Formats: sequence, structure tokens, C-alpha cells
Amino acid sequence: MTTPSEEPSVSIGDVHGSTFAIGSHAHAESHTGGGAPQTDEATRELLAAVRELRADLTRLRDDDGQLTTLDAELAETEGDITRTGRAPASRIERLRALLADSQAVVSLLASAGTVAGMLGNMT
Repeated sequence: MTTPSEEPSVSIGDVHGSTFAIGSHAHAESHTGGGAPQTDEATRELLAAVRELRADLTRLRDDDGQLTTLDAELAETEGDITRTGRAPASRIERLRALLADSQAVVSLLASAGTVAGMLGNMT
């Protein structure tokens, strides 16, 4: 007979991002994303253009909130591409519409024209 101090014990510290199994027949298997998602050249160029436009928008005054809305959609697009390697068609359509609505203000920015042109080539 074993005393309580001789009992086997398990101590688990930080398990964030970890895989573990306990028991004589336990099996642990971990599958991770394996790094950044794969993107095609057009998507990489769109991501760069979206980031440039977001930076340029900070230089403009947003009196009616239109630029804030556009920036939020650009941020979502950037997040989608970063996470999944692509922007969904619904996001591309929404961004096209916002760029068209903001045309008077963003026509001053070359980066807006770049993003709008790239969106026209994407499905």
C-alpha cells in the first residue's frame, strides 16, 4: 500500500497552445495552422494597398464619419487576408461600395485608386 506522499501526481502549468494527454492509453495529437495562410500575388498586392490606404486615411479629416466607416471595412479586409489568405467576395463588394460612396474624399489619395482598381479585378 502506498502512502499519500507516494501517490503519482501530475502538475500542469500553463497549457496555452499546448497539447497533453494523461493516462496509460492516452494519446495527444495537435494540429496547428502551420504559419501564415497562403495567398496569391493579387491578394498580397491588395493587402499592401489596403494598408497604404489605411495609413493615408489618417491624414484626412473625417467630418461625417464616412472615412471611419471605410477604415473599419479596410481593417476587416486586412484581418480577413491576414487570417485566411483571402478576402471574401462579400467583403470585396462592401469595400467597393464604400470606396464609391467616399469617392469625393478619397479621390485625393492615389492609394484609394490603387485599391479600387485592384478590387475591380477580383471576384
